[in-house]
Amino acid sequence: MLAELTQLVSDVDGAWAAAIGGLDGLLIEGHSAGSADLGLLVAEHAGLLRAATTSYAHTLGGGQTRELYLRGERLSVYLHPIKTEYYLLLALDGRSNLGQARLYGRDAARKLGAML
Repeated sequence: MLAELTQLVSDVDGAWAAAIGGLDGLLIEGHSAGSADLGLLVAEHAGLLRAATTSYAHTLGGGQTRELYLRGERLSVYLHPIKTEYYLLLALDGRSNLGQARLYGRDAARKLGAML
């Protein structure tokens, strides 16, 4: 799994970290090109993904969440669910390519799902 995450960071312009997180907020595996606290990133984003999933699936009737993208001033994160209890997190900088993140992220999530 680490090799897949490392390749994902390498393939996506502007990506600096990738991780597999559990919806319980625990880091399963991760790779960072810097000194980021991947455990903290996974924990915080697990709550956001759970809230989005609850809102879309139950409150709004929009079905399951397929992906979530959050953009801040200095940090952007692309999330893609893997099975029902895990998700892929891809951390991006300001020069990131969202199209690449989505394309390569979906492919990586599929491959990682087969490993989990």
